[in-house]
Amino acid sequence: MIVSNQESYKGSCFCGAVQFTVSGEPTGMGYCHCESCRSWSAGPVNAFTLWSPEAVQITQGAENIGTYNKTPQSYRKWCKTCGGHIFTEHPDMGLTDVYAAVISDLPYQASVHVNYQETRLRMQDGLPKMKDLPEEMGGSGISVAE
Repeated sequence: MIVSNQESYKGSCFCGAVQFTVSGEPTGMGYCHCESCRSWSAGPVNAFTLWSPEAVQITQGAENIGTYNKTPQSYRKWCKTCGGHIFTEHPDMGLTDVYAAVISDLPYQASVHVNYQETRLRMQDGLPKMKDLPEEMGGSGISVAE
């Protein structure tokens, strides 16, 4: 249930068959440079927004959502109709990564680059660059050069 005093944002897959809302504030926003995210997104970097699972509500097309998990750390979700990627559940972290590109009205503001040691696209934006993940997300917390 969405609490009325929380901001909510709408999102959807590429064709619109799957629609959802996220409510409240994301626990983090940034860019992931890992090989898995690059391969899954077919791009050099993936913009993420992290939410508590309770903040993500499927409002249409739940039956159209497919799941693939290469590892137990990530359950990647997509629309079975168009193939559009929607989000990734991270059970070990207790978070859901809703891809920033599929939330149409979220004022996206990245604060960190994760898994930057694997990057294929150097980004000089002044944001912290993490070797893997911040300590609070189970990583080493080690920074790397921009």
